[in-house]
Amino acid sequence: MIVLNGGSSSGKSGIARCLQAVLPEAWLAIGVDTLIDVMPARLRLGSEGIGFSGGGEVSVGAEFRVLEDAWMAGVASMARSGARVIVDDVFLGGVESRRRWEKALDGLDVVWVGVRCDAAVAAGRELARGDRVAGMAEAQAELVHRGMRYDVEVDSGKSEAVECARAIAARIGIAPASA
Repeated sequence: MIVLNGGSSSGKSGIARCLQAVLPEAWLAIGVDTLIDVMPARLRLGSEGIGFSGGGEVSVGAEFRVLEDAWMAGVASMARSGARVIVDDVFLGGVESRRRWEKALDGLDVVWVGVRCDAAVAAGRELARGDRVAGMAEAQAELVHRGMRYDVEVDSGKSEAVECARAIAARIGIAPASA
């Protein structure tokens, strides 16, 4: 398993797609955005789900956590069943978010990757995307990395996604295929 952690618009999804292209075997890319997209609309707007406010703040309620825990267990089950999985997540809770993943992934071989991106670069990407709450990228750029230790760190503001993917593959000892 490869777990990518970085703030909104830091380039995680692009790196995940490039990892799928450069790694010689098939890998599934699964992101927290997919979890949010498949939740009922009421959980994307209410206090029990996930909420987005001005300035890029994100709040997470109890019902969201229950579904997120089930999602994490399901992702772990896929990996235990033999699937190679790349997780694209945003550790809003910092070290506690990682602990929740560590609990779900107990016994699996996991590579923890920090995806860094300068706040101004991420904010520019956020603006260009047009599908994010303004301020989220800047607010999360450093927050998600506080107290973290990684096996690999990449900076998507200084390197293209494919270069980041190749660096991750090389660092974990997998020879990248040509992409």
